[in-house]
Amino acid sequence: MGANQFCNNGSGLTAKEAFSDLVDDALFEYGHRGYTGTIAEKSSFIMIQPNEGETPSQCARRLLSSDDRRIDDKWGPAGCIKVSDGKWLFFGWASS
Repeated sequence: MGANQFCNNGSGLTAKEAFSDLVDDALFEYGHRGYTGTIAEKSSFIMIQPNEGETPSQCARRLLSSDDRRIDDKWGPAGCIKVSDGKWLFFGWASS
């Protein structure tokens, strides 16, 4: 079994709310069978702060391409970066 990268923008009062909504949407779209390669495979996330001068998207791409240990496990947590008030970027690897 492999893994796919995912990047999803979410909205919510908190990162937890945005994450939950994105997971629910992915489960609806891709089903509950598992191994979808989407955020539906994630049960948690870890907050990450971009480097100074780095956009959230640049940070996510850097971490994904460098196999950063915080987000490189398809069974581990997704990465989460606060984009602005109420806006979040979730990314990582998911089992497929």
